[in-house]
Amino acid sequence: AQEVTGTNYTAAGAALTNVTPTTSGTTAIVDFADLTFGTATVTARGCLIYNSTNSNKAIAAIDFGGDKTSTAGDFTVVFPAASATAAIIRIA
Repeated sequence: AQEVTGTNYTAAGAALTNVTPTTSGTTAIVDFADLTFGTATVTARGCLIYNSTNSNKAIAAIDFGGDKTSTAGDFTVVFPAASATAAIIRIA
């Protein structure tokens, strides 16, 4: 429910790539390649990382801090650096 719709956005999003679990000191971290929907017209307030191979169970809900919009341009989700203090998923 309440999934964004728009030109050149695929329902259910897109698969994340370069899933690279590793450690930084005593913190486990995960990094992903940035995700771009090209020439998209869409507005989103956040995104959901979920496991499509395990009943679509949620991994993380991400709040963009407000509406983000692209109009016939690239809509890109930029993931932070893979470090113990910045990675999108950190377990210490």
